[in-house]
Amino acid sequence: MQSALMRFLKRALWLCTTLLAILWAGLTIWAYWPHPPEQAVTSLAQKEDRFVSVDGLTFRYREWGSKQTNRASLLLIHGFGNSLQSFRSLAPLLAQTHHVIAIDMIGYGLSEKPIDYDYHNGPQALMLIRAARQLDLNDIVYVGHSLGGAVALQAVVQDERAIGLVLLNPGIISTGVPKIVQITLPPLPRMSAKLFASREFRGRFLKNSYVNPEIVTEQVIDDVMLAARSEGYMRATTSLMAQYREGEEIALAAKVTVPVLIPWGDQDRNKPLQEATELQDLLPDSTLVRFANAGHYVHEEAPIEVAQAIVDWLNQPALVNAKSK
Repeated sequence: MQSALMRFLKRALWLCTTLLAILWAGLTIWAYWPHPPEQAVTSLAQKEDRFVSVDGLTFRYREWGSKQTNRASLLLIHGFGNSLQSFRSLAPLLAQTHHVIAIDMIGYGLSEKPIDYDYHNGPQALMLIRAARQLDLNDIVYVGHSLGGAVALQAVVQDERAIGLVLLNPGIISTGVPKIVQITLPPLPRMSAKLFASREFRGRFLKNSYVNPEIVTEQVIDDVMLAARSEGYMRATTSLMAQYREGEEIALAAKVTVPVLIPWGDQDRNKPLQEATELQDLLPDSTLVRFANAGHYVHEEAPIEVAQAIVDWLNQPALVNAKSK
């Protein structure tokens, strides 16, 4: 009886192992199945797009307004899997009073997509600081959404020209990044890259992050999908996905010495409600402004209100008179 049970268990284990191997092989084949031809960035760029080279890598950015004496320049940093298009509503509103630049991080949007590159938040922040130097920005307020918030925090810690930090539902205490992306065992990074290259998947993924999914129009999806159509996307995004890490900004929070504004969408499906107050407690000299009817993309769902909150905060004497060291 015991030997029969052992034979059954061995066969069951063999069967499970075989099925798992077949599944893994199938996923690997799917992940590495040829991606549609990628296009040169020049063929995808729009008339509003500008480009700047930093350490041999090219950033895409857009600019609103112009630099003013005693007025900060705002550098807007998008979230995971997105691009500067996420600031299409907020940036023009902020530009009524301030100089504004929205930029694609390396590996995203229409910025360059190298394979052998450190995509962690600290190096990304350093490259953005260098881009800000190339654009001759002084007295910078870094504005980051989601992943971009974590990168923005890294930037204000490293950049002596930073005078403020705005965090839009940032990925600092928790990232909100899908669990599958957090697994870096091959072929999962390549699978994640391929999923994010699917227009249908990206549309569903985006809409699930909004209180009002109608904000995610066909044009918005088209703009988001430019990254997946651009040269170098698949190999670079596979590399990016394989470098996932979270939580390092929590330890850096105590080193933030500039004023901080936290516009928070309370209906964020990827983040617990109490995270907003936890973040405020974590950051010295921070102001929390909550938006009850907005979710993760607070700056897209309440652009007028968020812009006003940012401008009011920027008009504080401490920021109006601030000068970087």
